[in-house]
Amino acid sequence: MFSLLPQAAVSPLANPPPHRLSLAPRSPRSRSSVVVGALMSESPQKPANVSAPKLCFPILVNGCTGKMGIAVAEAALSAGLQLVPVSFSSLEKPGRTLKVGNTEIQIHGPSERENVLSSVSHEFPNVVVVDYTVPDAVNANAELYCKLGLPFVMGTTGGDRHMLYKTVQDANVYAVISPQMGKQVVAFIAAMEIMADQFPGAFSGYKLEVYENCHTSVLKK
Repeated sequence: MFSLLPQAAVSPLANPPPHRLSLAPRSPRSRSSVVVGALMSESPQKPANVSAPKLCFPILVNGCTGKMGIAVAEAALSAGLQLVPVSFSSLEKPGRTLKVGNTEIQIHGPSERENVLSSVSHEFPNVVVVDYTVPDAVNANAELYCKLGLPFVMGTTGGDRHMLYKTVQDANVYAVISPQMGKQVVAFIAAMEIMADQFPGAFSGYKLEVYENCHTSVLKK
């Protein structure tokens, strides 16, 4: 999921409930209205040779040394996105590289993060960072992304989530934060929020519980 929405669309709560999709920052622009036509007597036909426009923007996957990071990097290449040849590791191992598709990824240690990310932001001004690292790095990584004004997707679980939301709001940076990045689960959460807004009181007295089973190698905190 690489789309980022402005805060005008969805605003994180001060005390966000679990399994809530939160997006930041707060945009000063007013939300534009959307009008959907129910029926038209004549609907224009698109030419057969016209295809939908393809997304093509730079993406930096922080965590290419892990399974999820590799999977996201491969998916980005398959989607036609530009994979920035940079990633980070919790270990200081100078000169380490990793190949994803035809892209050679340079792996940098923690001490190089800020300088390297700053250079990336200048070379790729439209870059979006996708974070699949470890729980202990969540808040420090988010603070750095916000400091440099980089929009990001936080796919890593754990960390201090309330501090994470506050960091993003204070920095006024676009971000996608969710405890669950499975697209079907995220879509279901969004659908329930829309239904609760459109049909107030319809779910009064009902409670929904979600149980998640993870394999033993998943790091959570």
